[in-house]
Amino acid sequence: MRKRSVTLKGHRTSIALEAEFWAALDDFSETDGRSLASLIDRVDRDRLKQNPPPGLASALRVYVLRRVTRD
Repeated sequence: MRKRSVTLKGHRTSIALEAEFWAALDDFSETDGRSLASLIDRVDRDRLKQNPPPGLASALRVYVLRRVTRD
């Protein structure tokens, strides 16, 4: 597990994910031409629409899995 800090909605938060998930998120942000923080913010906004909302780390893992199986 690797922890990284990002700023979401003006607040710093730490997210712990396996290195493979961080690598995939870094690749996706580069492919999309956006910052990692911007990609995480999008996933965060989408997860908050769910009832109940999952944790951010779980939402990021699901995002990676869905994107990998889509491509």
